[in-house]
Amino acid sequence: MNISKSIKIRAIFAGIVIAICLLGIMIPRPTNADLTSPVSASYVARQTNQALKRIAVKITAYSSEIGQTDSTPFITASGKDVKDGVIANNMLPFGTKIRIPALYGNKVFTVEDRMASYKSNYHVDVWMPSTPLAINFGVKTTEIEILEN
Repeated sequence: MNISKSIKIRAIFAGIVIAICLLGIMIPRPTNADLTSPVSASYVARQTNQALKRIAVKITAYSSEIGQTDSTPFITASGKDVKDGVIANNMLPFGTKIRIPALYGNKVFTVEDRMASYKSNYHVDVWMPSTPLAINFGVKTTEIEILEN
């Protein structure tokens, strides 16, 4: 190898090393402010099922009976079929995930139904598969944890 070729290779190598060093300086690194934006906090809460908000509510239960619902007792106001984990509430948007820790621990419920218009926004109705279960549930006052909407 002649000397001029060796110098060219060293110059190219030196240029690559300098370019890599400059990239390390020029590429922005995430800061704590980037990691605590409202979007990422909401995202983290959804991923870990952390409560975004806690609200005191009255809780009752209902079943798929025309006397307790409308003429389509097995279809929720959001258009989905009733099932375990469905709740009715007039304040929270459809799809909102909540927990009722004092009564159900970490079980997650989803708002898919509405209640009669005269019911308070701070009233949650838990769907039950039978009327006797709903009646036996009674009326309770406790806190719900809103997970996401």
